[in-house]
Amino acid sequence: MKPLLIVKTGSTFAELVPQMGDFEDWICRTTANIPRPVVTWDAQRQPSLPDPLAFAGMVITGSHAMVTDQAPWSEALVPWLRHVVALERPVLGICYGHQLLAHALGGEVSFHPAGTEIGTTSITTTAEAALDPLFGALPPSFAAHTVHSQSVVRLPKAAVLLAHNDFEPHHAFRVGACAWGVQFHPEFDAAAMQGYIRQMAAPLSAQGLDPVALWERVRPTPEAQALLTRFCQQLAAHSPCPGQPFSAATTPTGAGSV
Repeated sequence: MKPLLIVKTGSTFAELVPQMGDFEDWICRTTANIPRPVVTWDAQRQPSLPDPLAFAGMVITGSHAMVTDQAPWSEALVPWLRHVVALERPVLGICYGHQLLAHALGGEVSFHPAGTEIGTTSITTTAEAALDPLFGALPPSFAAHTVHSQSVVRLPKAAVLLAHNDFEPHHAFRVGACAWGVQFHPEFDAAAMQGYIRQMAAPLSAQGLDPVALWERVRPTPEAQALLTRFCQQLAAHSPCPGQPFSAATTPTGAGSV
């Protein structure tokens, strides 16, 4: 059984780690009922890019970094992600991962003009979502945890919009058969969401938001968390197209813009 690769693009607040762990731990806890080995690769600290063919699929974590900063470690993932999509390896980008996937495939990322979306929010699926392997089991509206100030302001041309809400027009998309991006956080539980609100209380207040009200409105998000579980379930059934092993020293096949 090939492992799941967690591409770690950042860490949560240091104050949350002792009790809650980091992003990769939250992903593993959410998918604990799906037996599969997991490998975590730190994109900021481990320069050698993993071979996509060695893994059943990839989850790209969130980060406190900004895609628009185009940090060298982040931009190094752009051709790699194009290669992953060309090979039809299942990939799920979360928050930063969602934005980076869109950026890699020809979309545009920028700061959201309305500022920060944070807390437990209601998200609506599109008509296309009903036919999607991950989103098809979701109700028309579901609760999810969010925290972001940047957004995918323009989807890649080949993308299928799967979910949105009044704040964020592009909360989820799919490109091809098995590359998904979600702006919301399916790996967050209520404690993680409340922890973020607590840590960000001062800047949220400066934006005119009410951290206490946001904290009190946090509630469980089982439908959003189930989406991450379904992604892991899809790995067992997915038969990827054959491809050549990826070398960081060469330009990958299919690395052009999508």
